[in-house]
Amino acid sequence: MLGFIVRRILTAILVVFLTSIFVFVLLYKGVANPAGPVCDAQGRCTAERLAAIEASMGLNDPILQQYGEFAGGVFTGRTVSFGETEYDCPAPCLGVSYGTRGLITDELVDRLPATISLAVGASIIYLVVGVTLGVLAAKKRGTATDRVLVSSSLVVSSIPYYLFCLLAYIFLVLKYPVFDETGYLPITEGVGAFFLAMLLPWLVLGLFSSSNYARFTRGQMVETLGEDYIRTASAKGVSGNKVVFGHALRAAIVPIVTIFGLDFAALLGGTIFTEQIFRIDGIGLWALDAVTRPPLDFPVVIATVLVVAVIITIANLVVDIVYGFLDPRVRIS
Repeated sequence: MLGFIVRRILTAILVVFLTSIFVFVLLYKGVANPAGPVCDAQGRCTAERLAAIEASMGLNDPILQQYGEFAGGVFTGRTVSFGETEYDCPAPCLGVSYGTRGLITDELVDRLPATISLAVGASIIYLVVGVTLGVLAAKKRGTATDRVLVSSSLVVSSIPYYLFCLLAYIFLVLKYPVFDETGYLPITEGVGAFFLAMLLPWLVLGLFSSSNYARFTRGQMVETLGEDYIRTASAKGVSGNKVVFGHALRAAIVPIVTIFGLDFAALLGGTIFTEQIFRIDGIGLWALDAVTRPPLDFPVVIATVLVVAVIITIANLVVDIVYGFLDPRVRIS
């Protein structure tokens, strides 16, 4: 098991390293000039001023040297220059925002709790509701209950999420104020206020995602319930609930763990539509603002991509390790 974990950790480090190189080169050697937004923000951008800013930012250096300074700053810190202005960026340095002139690390830390709160609440809902409905559908397979549950999940999945989210906000907040105005409040300002502000976003994202879990869980449960050892247990007189929950669900939960880990990582990466519609200032909305509002904020884009890559890689690593404990056969792969 130790060798399995070490291999997965080395693979995870390699994935993050390659992702950082790809994103850095793509943005800083792409069609847009990273010095352009900085020059425009300082007033009338002349060719001489643009050239001076490019030189101060090190954009005339070889790309590998630029990446080396960026990567080194993550571990040791560095000085970020915009023309004649310099910023001290301590480790872990992800750069300075073009728009706010704030440290990317500080802005990331400020926004990450909102995204984590959204992701944790929604994931609990879609895992519990989705698995419960899937088990119920499998237990009642072939009946009207099964058909209603499967059909309902297909209807929900067929609706674009942004439309589902927007309609929930319009009808449940604006037209019929079942919920108060949504947003993110730190839990330190009151547990009740925190839950009330996040309840609707949790429900919308959780219930929408639960439809996929319901269908997947049903498929896994139906397949497992058809196994020989399940039929043997039933023939020996084991109660129906014990067969379903004690044997079938235990076996079916392994692939569900895999999907849950990846979905949770994607949620932590930022749910842009949810944060935009429900006014949650998380990293998804932060990344959207970086590319849609001038100036185009290259450091924020790179930081969010790297953070998402790290989160997804860690989630994959955790899922692989958990999977290895649940199913020892994967340890040799």
